Amino acid sequence: MNFKGYQRPDGKVGIRNHVAVLPTSVCASVVAMNIAAQVPGTIAINNQHGCCQVGADFEQTVQTLIGLGKNPNVAAVLVIGLGCEGVPIRTVAEKIAETGKPVETLIIQENQGTLNTASLGIKAASALVREASRLIPEEFPASELCLAVECGGSDFTSGLASNPACGIASDLIIGAGGTSMLSETTEFIGAEHILAKRARTPQVADKLLKIVLDCENRAKAQKVDLRGSQPTPGNIEGGISSIEEKSLGCIYKAGYTAPIEDVLDYGREPSGKGLYVMDTPGQDVESMTGMVAGGATVIIFTTGRGTPTGCPISPVIKITANAEAYQNMADNIDIDASSVIRGEKTIEDMGREIFNEILEVARGKVTKAESLGHNEFGIFRIASTF
Repeated sequence: MNFKGYQRPDGKVGIRNHVAVLPTSVCASVVAMNIAAQVPGTIAINNQHGCCQVGADFEQTVQTLIGLGKNPNVAAVLVIGLGCEGVPIRTVAEKIAETGKPVETLIIQENQGTLNTASLGIKAASALVREASRLIPEEFPASELCLAVECGGSDFTSGLASNPACGIASDLIIGAGGTSMLSETTEFIGAEHILAKRARTPQVADKLLKIVLDCENRAKAQKVDLRGSQPTPGNIEGGISSIEEKSLGCIYKAGYTAPIEDVLDYGREPSGKGLYVMDTPGQDVESMTGMVAGGATVIIFTTGRGTPTGCPISPVIKITANAEAYQNMADNIDIDASSVIRGEKTIEDMGREIFNEILEVARGKVTKAESLGHNEFGIFRIASTF
């Protein structure tokens, strides 16, 4: 159950060896994208935030950017700032550099504008890529993997087959000594009391119940009914009747045996191994971004309706138990789990298949989202821009 990965100076192990071009604000994103387009081996983060944010919302964006740079799949980082944004450019770079990985910084307003900054960035990024290419992958046990579990475009097959199978895979990762993260707080509503029984301590159970209550209260503060958006129109068309039914299917992704060690704020790192819950929205891209900022190195993503969503930093393995969705989106979905629905395989069988696919991807197999360049990105906002 080993894989070949890259050990970073802080001891963490990645399964990819990216050089990240990280803009600290939307105003620097085009320059970051232009640099990455010219330098193979780099990935650009299409950040749409970073300015005119306040309070906890501002802090969350800053911490998420730092977390993305610290992710073990990233070998080195080129931070690009405009110069007048709210996000502290050099602080972001310094915090990432605490991991020991190489970090360079360029500020557009200090380098004669976008064209010159892009030129300097291409030189800097290419040097970082050459240095990263010298890193030789080593063999590591599955205990070094950090798994994120996600669902999106769910239908009736998600809760019946693909989510429970992912739960088995999650249990296998944890059983091997690894880490797994469950997210999407919105999709715990109505099932949170069941999930809370899995908490390691009463304090952890209380934290889980609180994030669900806070989610409901945010909706009430806006004078909206969550049932207007959850389940989504696609979920309903796919046979999901209520938010409670969706949640009961969602929590299967947490597996069956491991206790919940803690509840994490958005984008925060687990303190150890085992199963963790992260407080994220139900929106897939923002949820995945949070878990990757928390250190997730590989993502398994179930879908019933079909979705192409990927991630710029961590590979995304797509799974569906809907045979029609797999046939319709075979270019985007990695695993067809519909054999469970037909009674040809058990959930346990499919869980082991997913676990084996995680190991193959950790060994270097490219997922369909990766091969097609799906690098969707979004940071969860918790307040208005001012």
